[in-house]
Amino acid sequence: MNSYDIIKKPVITEKSMSEMADRKYTFIVDIRANKYMIKNAIEEIFKVKVERVNTIKMLGKLKRMGKYEGRRPGYKKAIVKLTPDSKTIEFFEGL
Repeated sequence: MNSYDIIKKPVITEKSMSEMADRKYTFIVDIRANKYMIKNAIEEIFKVKVERVNTIKMLGKLKRMGKYEGRRPGYKKAIVKLTPDSKTIEFFEGL
């Protein structure tokens, strides 16, 4: 599994944008990835230094279509905190 398979997409919400002031960035990651794999992937892709990684497994939402109900697929979210001497991730700058 390479770095681009681990990091799927960034999460762009009001909360994640406000956390950027604290050098925290949020990504949707592969469900099988652990914290070490996520840290190495972020450092390799964006050329930054990662201080800490927090992960959250999100359960898919319950959806109904008439009398039938099912779930959307679950996913894993990672909140990555960069070190104070690291540069910022330019991907998020223009948003």
